[in-house]
Amino acid sequence: MKEEGKKILGEDRREKLLSLLQESHSPITGSELAKKTGVSRQVIVGDINLLKARNIPIMATSQGYLYIRPAQDNFLIEKTIVCSHSRSQTKEELNILVDHGITVKNVAIEHPIYGDLTASLMVSNRKEVEHFLNKVKLTNSSLLADLTSGIHLHTLAAPSNEAIEKAEKELKAAGILVDEN
Repeated sequence: MKEEGKKILGEDRREKLLSLLQESHSPITGSELAKKTGVSRQVIVGDINLLKARNIPIMATSQGYLYIRPAQDNFLIEKTIVCSHSRSQTKEELNILVDHGITVKNVAIEHPIYGDLTASLMVSNRKEVEHFLNKVKLTNSSLLADLTSGIHLHTLAAPSNEAIEKAEKELKAAGILVDEN
């Protein structure tokens, strides 16, 4: 195998990228991957897209690229919830969820022009929530919920229904969870 930082070409580089992503249990930034393969971040973006076109389960998150493994036994329950809140309550919402052992897989909205829009979040703890919110602030980005007056959906993954029910109760008390009635 070639040394870190030496330029790795074409298919060898894509194999190296896939290997690095599969070995990691946390996201890896495009810049880190570029440094390890001796190419630019833009080359990495192209390589990732080529790998995705082969149906390799790679997801771009706010923390970097993540290889998606098949569902593990510790996350048996998935549920989609509807939330509505101000931008200033985003941190509170996400922290409530992760504090109950929940992974917030994504955020989705129904846009009047584009239809359903979904973005990956993959936040599981307060550190990842903080990283996501700092990135939003640093890039001066809009949240998807900004486009729909705060109304959005989250797909959650949790170890139990009880964890989701407790989080929903806390979100409801905070005025964040949209009541189904």
